[in-house]
Amino acid sequence: MAWWRLLISKTPSATPPPLLPNPSPNSNRLQLSLFLLQTSPFSTSFLITKTPKKFKKKRKKDESPRTKLVQTQPNLIPHFEHIVERDAHFRFLTKSRDFLSKQPHRVLRLDDAGKLHRELGFPRGRKIARSLQRHPLLFQTYRHVDNKMWIGFTEFMEDLLEQERVIVDSMESDRVNKVRKLLMMSANKRIPLSKIYHCRSLFGIPEDFRDRVSKYPNYFRTVVEEGGKRMLELVNWDPLLAVSTLEREFMVDEEKVKRAFRFPVKHGKDLGLEKEDERKLNLLNSLPLVSPYSDGSRLDLWTLEAEKYRVGVLHEFLSLTLEKRASIHHVVEFKEEFSLTKHTYQMLFKQPRTFYLAGTEMNWVVFLKDAYDQNGVLIEKDPQVVFNEKLYKYAEMKEMEQGSVDQWK
Repeated sequence: MAWWRLLISKTPSATPPPLLPNPSPNSNRLQLSLFLLQTSPFSTSFLITKTPKKFKKKRKKDESPRTKLVQTQPNLIPHFEHIVERDAHFRFLTKSRDFLSKQPHRVLRLDDAGKLHRELGFPRGRKIARSLQRHPLLFQTYRHVDNKMWIGFTEFMEDLLEQERVIVDSMESDRVNKVRKLLMMSANKRIPLSKIYHCRSLFGIPEDFRDRVSKYPNYFRTVVEEGGKRMLELVNWDPLLAVSTLEREFMVDEEKVKRAFRFPVKHGKDLGLEKEDERKLNLLNSLPLVSPYSDGSRLDLWTLEAEKYRVGVLHEFLSLTLEKRASIHHVVEFKEEFSLTKHTYQMLFKQPRTFYLAGTEMNWVVFLKDAYDQNGVLIEKDPQVVFNEKLYKYAEMKEMEQGSVDQWK
């Protein structure tokens, strides 16, 4: 036991454990080992007491509504999702074109542009020069006489914008009718001018439409409310315009319209209905349709008639858009005017035959499925849509291809 005495001499404050009355070699050794662990002057920090991070099972993060896709397989339709991705890809082009077009001489100082990431559509914290370099045929930078760098349109882009102006002027009567139909669908036959301006690109309405309103006193008038809000009000009701797209289609293809929406009738499984019988039963709820040009504000909010009205309103709303689609921000913009509820997303999701929701749960886009062919191409293209597609084509070019200008003209 000489080693025991040597250890005790090095740890004077330690007291050896009392021996058992009838000790056994094993019990004394165990007791002594526990005592040495408690009183040992040597460090035990090198011992691994926790599982290293590299061996821990990684916990999968829950997807947030900002990133979680609305659709999953097998319901996902790639060409609709691609359109949403295309819009995000050309966000800088779209927003910068609109913003620069409203500036004096269509130019902007580069230093000032770098602070306008939201208005110009480039990522926050990034340099705007990187976004400009993606579209060399459309945007350019130059040094002014004040020795400051400025950005503006190229001569080629200026020519394209002039051609767009010709298209806008030629489609003015069509855009006037779109605004009239929007007013006829609204609850009080009036919509704030700011809302129409915010959604103008959705319908192809020109940027200066507020100045053009005065040309049509038989259709519109501007009213200023007590709070100073300027409202566009309908002057005359036109029964010829108060016919929805669904109602016109019903006259041509009745069966197609019957299949457009589904409002199932609740019934017990004991009935044992066949699919065809169940479809006929559901038609009792689906028909008759509720016109979007009726006064939906008078309907009881949670009745079947009110839901049919809201579905019809959104169908007609999308039919008026250039590309037969709209984002959540555009739909919510007219929430009060169209008597929509906070359950609009769920309501659209329950009608997959007619509507397709793309994107994420927080930033979704709703499409009219019948307006597109099997390849995701619009069946009927507005001249403005054709122009936009050509513009996207040039935006992807780094230099002008042989014969591209002649083809455009």
